[in-house]
Amino acid sequence: MEGVELPDLSPYLGQVTFGGLAGYAVGYALKKLGRLLAVALGLLFVVVQLLAQAGYIQVDWTRIQRDVEPLLQQPGLQSLWERLLTTLTYNLPFGASFVGGLILGLRAG
Repeated sequence: MEGVELPDLSPYLGQVTFGGLAGYAVGYALKKLGRLLAVALGLLFVVVQLLAQAGYIQVDWTRIQRDVEPLLQQPGLQSLWERLLTTLTYNLPFGASFVGGLILGLRAG
């Protein structure tokens, strides 16, 4: 049985490795940024509630809910995720490994 020759994969190995590492780093950073954003929004909510209770401001929560609700619908979030992935992998030959690394980074962060 003769040995099967595989094409030289070394140029792609570097791209796949870099793509995976870059994706992991971006995913890790996005998760950390998301946590920071969640803390900031939580603190903002507490401050707004304290100011409202003290009588300094009035908040129309019904209007806020009406304005924010469409942004939180699943198709909107899916579209945002797809646009983010398209932007992050634009013109990158290692897009698949980047997305894999991104998912791992999001889990690890």
